[in-house]
Amino acid sequence: MSGKIDALIIGGGHNGLVCAYYLARAGMKVRILEARNIIGGAAVTEEFHPGFRNSTASYTVSLLQPKIIADMDLEARGYKVIERPKSNFLPLGDGQFLLVGGGLEATQQEIGKFSAKDAERLPAYYEMLETAAVILRDLALKIPPNSSGGAASLLAAIQQGRSFVKLSPLQQHHIVKLFTLSARELLDQWFESDPIKAAFGFDAIVGNYASPDTPGSAYVLLHHVFGEVNGKSGQWGHVVGGMGRITELMAEACSELGVEISLSTAVEEVLVEDDRTDTVRTSTGETVSAEHIIANVGPKLLYDRLIKPAHLPPDFRQMMDGYQCGSGSFRMNLALDGLPDFTDLSGEGDHLKSGIIMAPSLDYMDRAYLDARADGWSRKPVVEMLIPSLVDDSLAPSGKHVASLFCQQFAPILSNGRSWDDERDAAVNAILDVVETHAPGFRQLILGQMALAPLDLERKFGLISGDIFHGRMSLDQLWAARPVIGSASHRGLIKGLYMCGSGTHPGGGVTGAPGHNAANAILRDRSLLGRIFG
Repeated sequence: MSGKIDALIIGGGHNGLVCAYYLARAGMKVRILEARNIIGGAAVTEEFHPGFRNSTASYTVSLLQPKIIADMDLEARGYKVIERPKSNFLPLGDGQFLLVGGGLEATQQEIGKFSAKDAERLPAYYEMLETAAVILRDLALKIPPNSSGGAASLLAAIQQGRSFVKLSPLQQHHIVKLFTLSARELLDQWFESDPIKAAFGFDAIVGNYASPDTPGSAYVLLHHVFGEVNGKSGQWGHVVGGMGRITELMAEACSELGVEISLSTAVEEVLVEDDRTDTVRTSTGETVSAEHIIANVGPKLLYDRLIKPAHLPPDFRQMMDGYQCGSGSFRMNLALDGLPDFTDLSGEGDHLKSGIIMAPSLDYMDRAYLDARADGWSRKPVVEMLIPSLVDDSLAPSGKHVASLFCQQFAPILSNGRSWDDERDAAVNAILDVVETHAPGFRQLILGQMALAPLDLERKFGLISGDIFHGRMSLDQLWAARPVIGSASHRGLIKGLYMCGSGTHPGGGVTGAPGHNAANAILRDRSLLGRIFG
């Protein structure tokens, strides 16, 4: 790229690509520095065993913003999502199971096996969630107000709160509960059957190192249902080609606008002088300058490792010291010789194309968390399995399959001097023991595997403490407090520094929203009105 760089983005994950696209579309010269030799951050498709490819970290899609899909022309470029025929399959033991999804009536029929009352209440529960989801969708692509922004931020807060004020008192009541209650408290107010509570409560602990009894865990449940696939709210699906297909297409859109993407170029330090930055130093000693430095890495990585503490005020360092990271997640990718056979629902069927949740109750999830808190990781963890090769035959040889295992609860950092390098294999065995309980003979199907403990997620993807969301999704770390109060409008603490990763509003998942919002903040600041009122 010739000439001066207007914007330099640290990290080539999907949010960095989205931010780069909007800035380049506005005429800015943009360069992305990516530490790995592949673009995409945690949304990548890689070969993990000869002939077998999979989404090695992020593994399913719903939250990617429709506006971003349209603006980047992703569908015309080849973006295609296969919807899950059923949302989730829960094997419960003793020949019992629950299938959720496939339409309201189908789900009511399934729930009716356990409770007619719960089946009757389901439409009202869905309506309650959708009311809250509408507000989240409305806020997702808006820059949150900053506490230090004066009158402009106060006005923004009022404007962004209008959708809540317009709701009825009952609707407001439900939303407050969603943001403050534990998942169990919320679900106990709606349902009586344990399997139904488990099906919905699972979303509350995805990427959340917490019990379903933890206050605020109900919000994480909501965060996972505000997306859509193919125009259908709350739907989840498989991207053909894996999650890396999304970032490949995004990189293509960026390149067409002149964005320079530099792979295998890790940033070692953000250089600060006179309380501002316009330069970074890479691990090879190269310095790269730009008018705007944009961090598409988590707040902990940015402020604890890339910026020297002397450049950060004591009050801010104190807030960042309290920033909670560590989602308790363990990821496995498996190459399979065939399909698993579940005792509770044998043979092939739509249940194998769903999210297979091996956690039959909220009590099971609570014990998994308490076990991890006591001893580092759960001996009976929560395991979700997806088999994307059933709908995408490009991922595995004919007759073979790949499986994604997303597992909770595993402590981000082990105590007593233990390391995940020493505990990884034992944790893998615990995970496979859970699968074997429901699908005997599963181990014999495994041809190869990739196991990613929290430490591996940090090493491979730069996710500090293995946090897939770049920081806990709790009320104290959301909206105008994400990552912390006073640094929430995608503008970093230091002049010239911006943030576009999942550690900013609206949070984790493959949404693209933080990248979109950060680009808007930068473009506003470059405009005359931005300089006057920003």
